[in-house]
Amino acid sequence: MEFIGNIFSNLATQTGFYALFANGGVSALKTIIMIVVACVLLYMGIVKKFEPLLLVGIAFGMLLTNLPGSGIYNPELWYAGSGMNINFGHVLHEGGFLDILYLGVKLGVYPSLIFMGVGAMTDFGPLMSNPKSLLLGAAAQFGVYAALLGAVCMGFDGNVAASIGIIGGADGPTAIWLTSKLAPNYLGAIAIAAYSYMALIPLIQPFFMVRLVPKKERQIKMEQLRTVSQTEKIIFPIMVTIVCCFILPSVAALLGCLMLGNLWANCGVCDRLSDTVQNALMNIITIFLGISVGATATADQFLKAETLMIIVLGLAAFCFATIGGLLVGRVMCAVTGGKINPLIGSAGVSAVPMAARVSQVQGQKDNPTNFLLMHAMGPNVAGVIGSAVAAGFLLATFG
Repeated sequence: MEFIGNIFSNLATQTGFYALFANGGVSALKTIIMIVVACVLLYMGIVKKFEPLLLVGIAFGMLLTNLPGSGIYNPELWYAGSGMNINFGHVLHEGGFLDILYLGVKLGVYPSLIFMGVGAMTDFGPLMSNPKSLLLGAAAQFGVYAALLGAVCMGFDGNVAASIGIIGGADGPTAIWLTSKLAPNYLGAIAIAAYSYMALIPLIQPFFMVRLVPKKERQIKMEQLRTVSQTEKIIFPIMVTIVCCFILPSVAALLGCLMLGNLWANCGVCDRLSDTVQNALMNIITIFLGISVGATATADQFLKAETLMIIVLGLAAFCFATIGGLLVGRVMCAVTGGKINPLIGSAGVSAVPMAARVSQVQGQKDNPTNFLLMHAMGPNVAGVIGSAVAAGFLLATFG
């Protein structure tokens, strides 16, 4: 009987219920809160369809990492001491399932491969046919630096402020890439804020469009874009890689993968590789990225006052990015004598192609004969490049 009693006693101490209350009531409450938060995010991703391809994975990763006693993710392996001297051999030997997957985030592998797929799926033609779109993509990065300054004023140090600021680029992989290097403790909060606000772009941007751009300017019809040759499409990613990486070598992995994916899609001799990075590889990396990023949202790291501040600053970053693009769009409209519809300026954030579609929808509301989608894709693509360059600049400055 004693033997049987020991078996049941050992089993009882191995349960998650025992681990939940072993460290006290406060710890148990935090764990329960995180499980509830994970379920709410799952609801947002599945029912409300807020960036479901990544948000569902992030939410489920958060759920897994906060289940007591699972040992699936061990933050002490990543954040011990300064958090900078990580023993990767120790991680491989002692780490759990999500620790192993998180290596791809920490080493910058997943975001770069995601960018490779984005490059293969994105047409840079509208940007090449209208190079002035680069100005609108650059203007939208105003949100990055506005949020950075706001974070510094709220007491965050430079590394964390830079990671919060990059939310304004409206580019989830870039935000994950930079945060994993500068402020990994905040990765879960920043990733959730970035992808949540990206999903809300159709609600956020029209508010500013109708208030900052007069209806007369919103009704402007733009001339048809010129046709871009295949030779131009081949040369463009090569030249952008050379120029940008000479200026900012720190962005070589991120921007280089973006341009390589685009080159595979347009060179005409790598169709199989282009198809792979657009579909199979993109889906696999999305799975790994979502789950491992969600794993960083442990109770101790997520349930802080700073998390609420990050969410507020993330919203401000998106708003300022939209405002910057629209205002510069109005300036360009005036300079060109009314040839540019300022609405395409809001597409300077790099949420491809969602932001461009928002410009198209709002443009047609004001003028049913308006077709701004391809014009808006120019600033949209410029925003992808701009956010990567901004991340490289911030890494070089604070890294």
